Amino acid sequence: MKMIKPIVNILKIIDNYETYVVGFSGVLSDGASIKSEAITALINIKKSGKHVILLSNSPMRVASLSKILHDNKVPLSLFDSIVTAGEILHYRLKSKPGIYGALGTKYYQLGSQEDDGVFFGLGYERVSEISKADFIYMSSVSSQEDTSDTFRPALEHAVGLGIPFVCAGNDTSTYMGGKVCLAPGAIAEQYAVMGGKIITVGKPDIKILEYVLEDFADQDKSKILMIGDNMSTDIKGANLMGIDSALVSKGVHVNFLGEGYIPDVAKTRELSNSFDSFPDYVISNLRW
Repeated sequence: MKMIKPIVNILKIIDNYETYVVGFSGVLSDGASIKSEAITALINIKKSGKHVILLSNSPMRVASLSKILHDNKVPLSLFDSIVTAGEILHYRLKSKPGIYGALGTKYYQLGSQEDDGVFFGLGYERVSEISKADFIYMSSVSSQEDTSDTFRPALEHAVGLGIPFVCAGNDTSTYMGGKVCLAPGAIAEQYAVMGGKIITVGKPDIKILEYVLEDFADQDKSKILMIGDNMSTDIKGANLMGIDSALVSKGVHVNFLGEGYIPDVAKTRELSNSFDSFPDYVISNLRW
């Protein structure tokens, strides 16, 4: 069984890796603001001659996420590349490979009605009634207080119609306004349990990890580190890819792992066993 090592800063292991794959929510952002110490860490990682890839399960397009970073004075030069689940979903909806070709073009948006640009310029039409939709799409919940029961009536209706559920990101929890809340992945899981067909895009899909690491295919995998706050997406994805990982404990699992500056390894081990996902390190926050 893998040993989980607690670390207080990334400097401790900087010489062990050449490429760092970092998440956005929970790592660079707490859902309300950018974590300044995380950006300082990235600046020093780049100064050390390392590569940094930003890989997010966000439904936002890359341009939207880049604007948020720019507006918060985060240098985009810190990243060798930026990839989001929303951008990948946009591309698949545009090129229509496999299951995407059979989706249809009318969708009912569940939860937040904000447009993250996933459908921009593609000829898809949002409809106001589930009965008129070819599929359901969800980018995020509408409120921090939303629960799975909030969406049950709509899901039951959609299951009865036999239409698929599509979402960017597999996360079951995320941040909104600085608070951990429900994410579309949880609703997708619920829909699947009800007998519905789901199409999700994002970590831990190994094809996405292979895509973002394509330029580093010749690099020894032991020199790549994934840094994320989610056991089921970031850490699971790293395990599937065969690369090392570091879990940020003050992320979506903070209510279980606690607020300590030095992470609780025993609780991290317990959480790892429940998710069958095992990080190599646990750090309370990404810091230099």
